[in-house]
Amino acid sequence: MDLFTQLIECARADKQRIVLPEGTEERTLKAADRALADGLADLFLLGNETAIRGLAEQWELKHIDKATIIDPETNPKKEEYAQLLTELRKSKGMTLEEARQKMLDPLYLGCMIIKTGAADGQLAGARNTTSNVLRPALQIIKTVPGITCVSGGMILVTEAKEYGENGLVVIGDVAVTPVPDVDQLAQIAVCTAKTAKSIAGIEPRVALLSFSTKGSAKHEVVDKVVEALSIAKQMDPDLSIDGELQADAALVPKVGATKAPGSPVAGKANVLIVPNLEVGNIAYKLVERLGHAIAVGPILQGIARPVNDLSRGCCVDDIYKMIAITANQAIAAKENK
Repeated sequence: MDLFTQLIECARADKQRIVLPEGTEERTLKAADRALADGLADLFLLGNETAIRGLAEQWELKHIDKATIIDPETNPKKEEYAQLLTELRKSKGMTLEEARQKMLDPLYLGCMIIKTGAADGQLAGARNTTSNVLRPALQIIKTVPGITCVSGGMILVTEAKEYGENGLVVIGDVAVTPVPDVDQLAQIAVCTAKTAKSIAGIEPRVALLSFSTKGSAKHEVVDKVVEALSIAKQMDPDLSIDGELQADAALVPKVGATKAPGSPVAGKANVLIVPNLEVGNIAYKLVERLGHAIAVGPILQGIARPVNDLSRGCCVDDIYKMIAITANQAIAAKENK
């Protein structure tokens, strides 16, 4: 069974409630119709109901009636939500009138639906920037206890079956934190390992990557990776993790045995943690384009309930798969509560 079939079957077996704030966006609506037809999740579509139903008719979408449609303008709970948001953000000086305006924004409304327990996750970004998607999530849902750093994990499915987990590796951070400090780098490692386990279904073996392997080079950025390893081990003592490792030492058994003998991870890593966002973003796109890998994500990590960000260049199939991933994250979040 391939990864996507597995994710879809898991989502169908334990249906989660996923909010799609961009309810009038064409690709989103078409992906929603497919997801509803397949029983992938119970969906909330946010936006003007007349517009949503009109677009569904125009595009001959037959299953939108199965979704719960909420218009932010006429939402009967908008005052209740505004008062709750005012309370949540009172330390930041938010007024009730400001909160009322926020509740007209589907991205804020979706996060409030999750906060009050009526939904389990949210997926947006086909029409919105990453910062717009993340801001309400961090203000309303907040991060997992003990985690202060949101990051993005990317699943890479390659034809190089001899590496990672039968050709599958998970890499982070590729999406959010430009230059993580030591604590943030450790958090990214722990969170990416959890993504590997809950979404990719693999037992994580985590390599903290650098241009050095076990002291082969001296530099302050190498020292940061070594210190992050120590913190990550304290955060999750049972995690199989090692560093600093060069990419070949992390992935190639012969090189790993030569450069890092005795390492529990070298030569067999399936989770790769890069030292900064620049490296991660460049690396996964090179592997995707030059290596013809399938890149799945980014999968946002560290938020207390799943809120995922789409690329604005995404296609219908991308959104469909991310609905399945968001549902699987929601299942895992409940199991780990």
